[in-house]
Order: sequence, then structure tokens, then C-alpha cells
Amino acid sequence: MLEEVRITGLGVIDDAVLEFSPGFTVVTGETGAGKTMVVTGLGLLFGGRADPARVRPGADRASVEGRLLVDPGGHVAQQVTEAGGELDDGESLLLTRSVSAEGRSRAHAGGRSVPVSLLTYLADDLVAVHGQADQQQLLKPGRQRQALDQFAGPGLAAVLVSYQRAYQRHREIRAELEELTGQARQRTEEADDRRRGLTEIEQAEPVAGEDTALLEEENRLAHADALHAAATTAHEALLGDPASGSYDAADAVSLLGQARQALEAVAEHDPALAALAARLSEAAYLVSDAGTELASYQQSVEADPARLAAVQERRAELTRLIRAYGMAGTAAAGTADQGPEEPGTTDAGTTGPGTAGPGGEPDLAGVLGWAERAARRLAELDGTGDQIGALAEEEARLAGEVRDLAGQLTGLRQQAADRFAADVTAELTALAMPHARLTVPVTPQEACGPHGADEVEIRLAAHAGAPALPLAKGASGGELSRVMLAIEVVFAGADPVPTFVFDEVDAGVGGKAAVEIGRRLARLARLAQVIVVTHLPQVAAFADNHLKVQKAGDGSVIRSGITRLDSDGRVTELSRMLAGLEDSEHGRAHAGELLAAAAAERSVWAGAAAE
Repeated sequence: MLEEVRITGLGVIDDAVLEFSPGFTVVTGETGAGKTMVVTGLGLLFGGRADPARVRPGADRASVEGRLLVDPGGHVAQQVTEAGGELDDGESLLLTRSVSAEGRSRAHAGGRSVPVSLLTYLADDLVAVHGQADQQQLLKPGRQRQALDQFAGPGLAAVLVSYQRAYQRHREIRAELEELTGQARQRTEEADDRRRGLTEIEQAEPVAGEDTALLEEENRLAHADALHAAATTAHEALLGDPASGSYDAADAVSLLGQARQALEAVAEHDPALAALAARLSEAAYLVSDAGTELASYQQSVEADPARLAAVQERRAELTRLIRAYGMAGTAAAGTADQGPEEPGTTDAGTTGPGTAGPGGEPDLAGVLGWAERAARRLAELDGTGDQIGALAEEEARLAGEVRDLAGQLTGLRQQAADRFAADVTAELTALAMPHARLTVPVTPQEACGPHGADEVEIRLAAHAGAPALPLAKGASGGELSRVMLAIEVVFAGADPVPTFVFDEVDAGVGGKAAVEIGRRLARLARLAQVIVVTHLPQVAAFADNHLKVQKAGDGSVIRSGITRLDSDGRVTELSRMLAGLEDSEHGRAHAGELLAAAAAERSVWAGAAAE
């Protein structure tokens, strides 16, 4: 419930404070006094559009600060707490909204800066504003369907949630099914390409590291003569060549032996030479071992043209595989699980030259990696048929669920439409339209949409014998105001928010109908706080509290320009509203009569409620 609102720098309002009370509060004042700015300020406070053109000329910013009484354990308090705000005295919530002349907007809740969207979200639980702009919105069929759903209550809301969940899931499954079905040919081609590649690799039977080993073997076989000659020369230099029969040529082992013997002969005279002799002995052993290995290597290196040809042929076969599939070897090259093509491939299963191995070149490891991923992808592609079948079954099941829930929505909407039409028609009778009849056809459509399959349109037959026409065509201007007010009152009775704001929805109405408007708003105020901006004295007479907005001499509204009227002040204000003259005796008498009649009715209601 609203307790107090302070508005500064907004339109004609310089700085004004409005204190609200439970029950029925009216806000009146002369044309242009700033009554509409009060409603504009409330709209801004609860997340409305921040229009910098509304900032008062000469002011840096417009701001609205509101204090509300909320349930400490309720949804609003919980949302504010989660946003980091706090309630004052455990139940008082302070909301603030400001907009600068440059258009920058800020919002605070419970003393904490919050997104403006939070104010809009909180407003759903705090206040319902019914104004002439809302009337225009209600002329739209989509808004009429939304309003009827709200009137229907939580039963329909629960079914609508289930419907929208099923509808969204059905759309997702259908889109996935259409995608899979539409890509069937592409997937078949991809599977064939991967299957051919795997067959080619399996027939070649490559082994990890085989390409490196074959390269080394080819180098040895291709240079066998040079390797044998080099090993022979090195062997003879280290150990000599016994087959030559010559003992004149010195070899490395013999020379090392001579050097060692020379040192050992005098080693007893100097320990340093003894150490060097030991090192020469060790060197002789190492050179002798190397010579032995060279002899063995000589025997192993032989020219083998047939083996060389076989190695070269095998390497050519592996090279073809590496050029085709080797660049898939790095993790960065993509996976076969990602789709029909991989980075570096010209088509599924066919790769161009690229890099894959540790050294940056395509290698056999890349081929084996491609084969592993391609096998996994092929298993997925081969299972697509089963997936399509399962999706088709799920799509059919969800389609049936959507149709069933749409049918439930239609039934609930038709029931709500009958109740709503009857309630509004009864209101119209009391608003001096006794022969008017409102109907709400709910027409199921063939196709389902996000909100069901129903087309909802409020129609009005303004008098007996008149055809039922859409609201925008079925009533004159004055009749439309009464119809819209009747609709707003009926909707408000179904809305659980604690505060209702009506902004001159009684425009174009007068006489007995105006009295009925005041009576209905007063009855609504028995259930919730009602704030009404009005120009009708018949409506103002039923108020529990009366606020008057009056401009200062410079044309602005300041603190002293918002007055809570006492009994005498109400008589004066109603006299002005009736006759245009505050001091008219006839006007004052009529005003007093209106106030007395309204007070008598409220007393009767209070007595009935007490019983």
C-alpha cells in the first residue's frame, strides 16, 4: 500500500509530497494543475519509460520517491532483500526513480541501486494503473486475451504454464527433427566418405611410428655403399687391417698402447704421469670397443635393391594416406564429431595438405587420429535413422499434448469469458447503459501459438437490436468511456494487487452514471487501496480522503500546492467542480448534498460488513 510519494522536477511539479491513506483517495484540481503528473510520477516510480522531456525546465533531473507498506515475509520483500535492499522498520519499503535532463535513468529499492527492470517486476505485486492509455491497449485483441487470462485466475494460469512448456519443447523437437530430416542426404554422403576413408586406412594397416622407421631404413639402404666404406675406413684407423699383411701402418689402438707403455715406465717417479697412463688405458679400451662395433656394422650394411624398392613402395603408400588424412592429427584440427567437415578438409573424409604432427608436418599419427574420430562419427551417422524415429515419436506425443492443453485453455477461457461478460454487462446497466450487452467470443484456431489456439475479442452491442461489434466500433466516445470503466472495475476486482490507480477513466461521463462510478470505486476500496484522478464531483464525493493539486503563482506545483481537504474544504472543492465557483451557495449546497449521500451509503456498507 502506498503511504507517501514525493515528486520533484517533473513537468509542472517543482517539489510536492502526496500522503495517501487506506481506502478511497481522490486527486482533483483545475485543468493543467498537475493531476496527470501525479500519475506520470507513479508510472515512473514503478518502472515506466523515463522521458527526459518530462523533466521540468531549469531542473537537472526529475525524481520520484515512494514509501510503501509491504508484507515483510512476502514476495516483494524477498526480491528487495535478494537485490541487497532493506525494509525500514521491518515493513516500509522506499523506492526511488530519477531521470536526468540528458535521459540517464537510475533506480533504488530499499536503499540499494537496482536495475529499473526490478521496479517493473515489483510493480506487478504492488500496483495496477488503469488509465486512458490502458483503454487504448485494451482495444487490441492480444491485450484482450491477456486480460481475460488474468481475469480467469490461477487455474488457467497453471494450465497456460504447462501449455507453454509443452509448446516450447514441441517447437524445439520439431526443429531438430526437420534439421535431421533435411540433412539426410548430406549425412549419407558424409557417412560414405568416412567409410571409404576408413576402408582405405584399414587395408593399408599402418602402425604408429612406421613412417619414421621406414624413412630411416630407406636412408640406410639408399646409401649402403657409402656407409660400408665409411665404417671400414674408421675400423682400419682404430684397429688396423689384418688382411693387408702390413704391420707398418700404425692404428689408433697401437699408438695408444705405445703412449701408455712410455708413461708407465717412468710413472713411479711422478704420480701425475701414472694418472695419465691410466686414462690412456681407458681410452684404448673405448677405442677398441668402437672398433669392434664398427666391424659388426660393416657386416650388417649391405646393398639390397629389392628391400629398398619394397620400403619405397610402402612409404609411398603411407604418404598418400598422410596427405589425405594426416592433418587431422592435432586437437586444433577439429573432430569428426563436430559435423560433416573438419578444418583443413575439402570434404568429409578428404583432407588437403596441412599440419598435424608434433613437428608441424602431417604424419602417420594424424592418419590414425582421423581414423579414430571418423569411426566415432560414423557410428553417430549410422544411428541417425534411429534418432529420427525417436524424435518423430516424441514430436507426435508433444503435438498431442499441446492440442490437449490448448483444448483445456479454450474451455477455461470460454468459462471465464461468460463470467466476465455477465459481470461487465451488469456494471453497464448500473452505468446508465441498461440495454448494452457485452460478449467475449473465444474462437479456437486451427494452428496453435505461444498462448494457445484461441482468438479472443471483446464485443459490444450498445443497445437492444444492435449487432455485437468490436469495442472500437461498437460504442460512441462517451459510451466507450463507460464500457472501459466497467471493464477496468471488473478486472480490478480479479487483480490481487493492494493498490489501484485510476487516471480519469471517467472522462465523458456525468450525471447518474458518474454517481454509479463513484459508488463502484468506493466499493472496490473496501478490498484495496484505490487512488483516482478525477474531474467528477460525483466520484470525488465517495472518497475517504481528498487531495487537491493547486499551482503556485509562478505556475508550478510545490509542497503547499498538495492539500488534504477537510470537510469544509471538500465542500468548497466539489462546489468548484460542480459550478466553477467555490463560493456559490447553490454549488455548496449541492456539494454538501453529494457528500452526505455518499457518507450515508458508506455507513450502510460498513454496517452490513459488521453484521
